Amino acid sequence: MLSKEEIKAYLTRLGINEIQPPTKSFLIELHKAHVKSIPWETVDIFAGRPVSIDVRESVQLMINRRSGYCFHLNGAFSTLLRSLGYNVSWHRAGVQPSGQEPRVDSFHLGLTVNMAKDEQEEERWIIDVGLGDMPYEPLPLHAGVYGQGPFTYRVKESAVVKNGWRLEHDPLSSFPGVDYAPEVVLDMEEFKLKHDYYSRAADSPWLNLFLIRHRHGEGSNELRGCIWSKRENRNVETTEILTKSHWLEVLGEIFGEHLVNYSSQERDNLWKKVLKNHEEWNKSKGN
Repeated sequence: MLSKEEIKAYLTRLGINEIQPPTKSFLIELHKAHVKSIPWETVDIFAGRPVSIDVRESVQLMINRRSGYCFHLNGAFSTLLRSLGYNVSWHRAGVQPSGQEPRVDSFHLGLTVNMAKDEQEEERWIIDVGLGDMPYEPLPLHAGVYGQGPFTYRVKESAVVKNGWRLEHDPLSSFPGVDYAPEVVLDMEEFKLKHDYYSRAADSPWLNLFLIRHRHGEGSNELRGCIWSKRENRNVETTEILTKSHWLEVLGEIFGEHLVNYSSQERDNLWKKVLKNHEEWNKSKGN
């Protein structure tokens, strides 16, 4: 559990001034503020400086104006919610990459919150601030189609795990969906080997990819290396960034990522690596 000072510092990062009772309306406010204020990113992995997924360390990332990916984001947010009095559960989950089959492989940490006042009842909500561009608000754990701004989500029964559920992403999104297992996970041990793979393995999809995403009420933003994709409503505007100053400006002003843990020289090295990868990508496309 977090101290009152840590809770206040975390809420300040989210732009929330006061601690409130654990109501559904405050849960929605917290979720929206988190995905809007704190991006999903591979910055530290790309820089060769992966951070532990211990929840205490993840909370400090959020408080100190840093970020991470699903294990850090959902680990920290669930700790904040529990400290505020919410009944939060962890679940094994798996993101389905485009062109591949659904799976529950523990490469994603899923969350649910039970808002029922009676312990014998359930009113469960899907909570996920660790998916980059989905969802903006909590979703009820009931089969159905839910619209949030320009995005449409579908909650349904999982076809790959018994009694599990699936959250399908908008058809124009970066991946098809996520499947969740129903069993409650009690600690982060389940996910540590997965994090080691993501952050250190030679074939990790994030090891050599600078990627940062965030969601807001009207759409989402993604910076993939030098390519900034801005989505509002059903339109996507793509910008190629070719200068360090513009790249840092977009990181700071659009994503709130000011690279506070990196020196001027380290930021310069990051940019050079990003630009080199972009130039190699352009050559491979014949540009």
